[in-house]
Amino acid sequence: MVDREFSIHVVGVAYLNADGSNRLFAVRTCRPGDPIELRPEPKHPLDEHAIAVVDQRGEQLGYVPADRAPWIGSKMRTDPVTAIFQEETRGGAAIRVRIGEGAPTLPPILPEEVERDDWDAVDPEGPEFGA
Repeated sequence: MVDREFSIHVVGVAYLNADGSNRLFAVRTCRPGDPIELRPEPKHPLDEHAIAVVDQRGEQLGYVPADRAPWIGSKMRTDPVTAIFQEETRGGAAIRVRIGEGAPTLPPILPEEVERDDWDAVDPEGPEFGA
């Protein structure tokens, strides 16, 4: 068993759940590090490999992408697989998944680049340094 950790984008967030609950609202109530359950849905009518992404309150946020679900599902049958909420993304969410022992860890938050306008730049030749 090889320990692996990675982030994936949750798909289907824009859809309503079968009970009418709003997935995007559920995403917006999650906080980074909240536990996430991955629930295989082998009887899903469109994809036998479907894996639902469910928050700690039991509300579905969406699905693991179809191209990753078969591989993650196979790992779930043989290895420990855990997930946490990573962040809300534009129109969706990202989760952090760990295959192997231990809990997933959030990736470091990188500082956003500070945009500077011309008026914000200091000119060492400018009047504030002049005689």
